[in-house]
Amino acid sequence: MKKKVLEKLKEVIDPEVGVNVVDLGLIYGVEVKGDTIVIKMSFTTPSCPLLGFLVNQVQEKAKELKEVKEVKVELVWDPPWSPERISEEGKRVMGL
Repeated sequence: MKKKVLEKLKEVIDPEVGVNVVDLGLIYGVEVKGDTIVIKMSFTTPSCPLLGFLVNQVQEKAKELKEVKEVKVELVWDPPWSPERISEEGKRVMGL
C-alpha cells in the first residue's frame, strides 16, 4: 500500500520547480493504519508559499486510492530538507 501511495503522490508537482513531491524529497514517510494513511512531509522552507496548496494536493491524491478513507499529513521539520533528498529522477528533470 505504501508503494501505491507514493506512486499516487508522484502526480503532485511542485509548480515552482516542476518536480513531483516524492522525487523532490518532500515525502519523509508513509504509514498505513488500516484505511487511514499518515504522510510525513516537509518543505524546502517553513515559509513556503505553496505549503497549504501542496498539503491539500497530497491529501486529495492519496484519497483517490479506493482503499484509503482518511489521509493525515504531518509536517516534519527535523531533519530539515536539503537538496541531497532530491532523487536522481528529480535531479534529471531539474537539469542537475
